[in-house]
Order: sequence, then C-alpha cells, then structure tokens
Amino acid sequence: MRLNARQLRELEEKRVQGEIREIKRNPIYFILENIYDTYNIGGLFRLADALSVEKIYLCGETEIPPNHKIMKASVGTYKIVPWKYKETVKEAIKEIQDDLNIKHQTLNVKDKSFKVERLKFKVIAVEQSSKSIPYNQADYLLPLALIFGNESYGILPETLKLADQIVEIPMWGINKSLNVIVSAAIVSYWIAAASRFSPRR
Repeated sequence: MRLNARQLRELEEKRVQGEIREIKRNPIYFILENIYDTYNIGGLFRLADALSVEKIYLCGETEIPPNHKIMKASVGTYKIVPWKYKETVKEAIKEIQDDLNIKHQTLNVKDKSFKVERLKFKVIAVEQSSKSIPYNQADYLLPLALIFGNESYGILPETLKLADQIVEIPMWGINKSLNVIVSAAIVSYWIAAASRFSPRR
C-alpha cells in the first residue's frame, strides 16, 4: 500500500487501527528529547514511517499530536507510526526493554528449556561529543534505539550517559550542525542499508 499526502491526511483513524497497524515494523525506535519545533516533529514522523520504525517516543518538552503543526508536517503519518509520550528518555528506554522482553518470552514460551533472559538492545545517541565516533563507523546491532535531541543544545548530558554509544555526522563547513530531521535521516538510512531492510512491495 502506498498513499500520497492527500490520502494520508484523509486517512480515517478507524482504518489505521485495523489493517495499517499490521505493517511489518523494523526493530528501530526513535526517541525524541525536548525537540521544540513542531515541524521537525512532524518530519520525524514522516521519516519514521518511511523506515517503518517500531515506535517513536516523544520525551520531555517535545510537543505531541494532535498539535496542528505536527499533523500538517507529518502529512498524516502520526496516525500510522506508533508513538507514546514519556517524561524522560530513561522511562522510554525502560519501556522498550520491557516490551522487548515480553516479545522475546512470547516467541520462546513453547520451548520448555527456555530461560527467561533480558533481550539486549542498543541505545545510540546522535550527538556531537568528545566521546562520539563517526556514524558510519558504529556497530548497529538490531534492535536499537536512536536518541535525537533539542535543536539548539542537543541531548542532555544525563541522557548521554544512558547511551551505549554516541555517534555524530562530520561537519566540514562553518555551520556547526545539521537539522535534526536531516541528521536522523542520514543515520537511520545508513542503519537500514547496513541491516539490509527488506523493501516493502
């Protein structure tokens, strides 16, 4: 199924709750921390839909749907991509871990020799830092969560401590950083290519 902008905007919520929710999702989570620009949030919903990510977490002072500007910028994809608000990134990470554990146990519950273990997943912060490495040199093992921060000051220092790895995009000009949507697209599509996501037909 492919829908254009008009069709996405007109898509009924009831229909979304049905067949569209059955879309195969890739094991990537977006965690947005204190992103102020509602058009950026909407754009990140569009990106998340393009990649068919598992879920978006909107954290801290990040605005949530049905904010009009998010609805407009997302061209309706906020209805398709699963999302949730959490006060902190730490809460979002815990919920992802808990959900992955439940899925892992459900898949293996028929095996009597199965041991209940925590399914590990990687948390990667996309940020400029003295501890960062170039985004194209990181080891992206799925499932994973990508943290994206505020347009002005980035990811909070206490949040960076929660990340398993920090990656950044090289900047060779005068400008210090890229727009958050552009940064998210570069890193997440690199992961998609490296993980060989299967294209949807």
